[in-house]
Amino acid sequence: MRIVCLSAEAADVCARLGAWEDVVAVSAFASQAGLAPRPVIGGFSTTDCERVSALQLDLVICFSDVQADIAAQLIRCGCTVLTTNQRTLAEIADAIRLIGGAIGRASAAEELAGQYLAELAALKSSAAPRPRVYFEEWPEPLISAIGWVGELIEHCGGVDVFAGRRGQASRERVVTPEEVIAADPDIILASWCGQRVDIGALRARPGFAQIQAVQDDQIHAIPSDLLLQPGPRVLEGGRELRRLLDGWRACIPTPAHPT
Repeated sequence: MRIVCLSAEAADVCARLGAWEDVVAVSAFASQAGLAPRPVIGGFSTTDCERVSALQLDLVICFSDVQADIAAQLIRCGCTVLTTNQRTLAEIADAIRLIGGAIGRASAAEELAGQYLAELAALKSSAAPRPRVYFEEWPEPLISAIGWVGELIEHCGGVDVFAGRRGQASRERVVTPEEVIAADPDIILASWCGQRVDIGALRARPGFAQIQAVQDDQIHAIPSDLLLQPGPRVLEGGRELRRLLDGWRACIPTPAHPT
């Protein structure tokens, strides 16, 4: 087959399924570490559709409503397009199976999905206490955790302080600095999509000095490609999450007069 992956997680899934030789081009955010390099054919929200269609492809793989217009343009250009829309941890396994079936790797996809679910189960924590976590996807405006990230925080032993904001669109997850201050999280985690996190600037925001996480120096950055791409790599982000949450519990002072 000849495949173009316009989402990073689709490229990752194809590589893990042994189909990298079939991939002829990828998006700018796809990791190609340890792989034979493929041409970058666009970003996430912008792509040269005429250039894509000229590649005489069997399949283009896209992700979400953000790429809906791109998918429509490609279909009008005569391309066959698969657009996944996984938003939960369970749906990531479903997307692996869907992609595998579409590229003739159903058996390998079932194995990869099973491995993903087993490793995800191993990350589950019921330890107490559970720290209150504010996850920041973007700094201007402040955008809180998307569905699978909020799920992963709670799966790994934390509490997502803005769990009620887990809408699909980023505008549904916008929060104000005042809301973050009022939530008073124990830990602040940041993964700014495609941008390096500035922890110093985050710490210096007006009013943030009164937040417990800031007072305890519990502000941490996790690379966005480990959490914001809904594919198997979220397990790497999950392992880092689990390490940070367990570390917070290890630092809690022992009460002077335990009850």
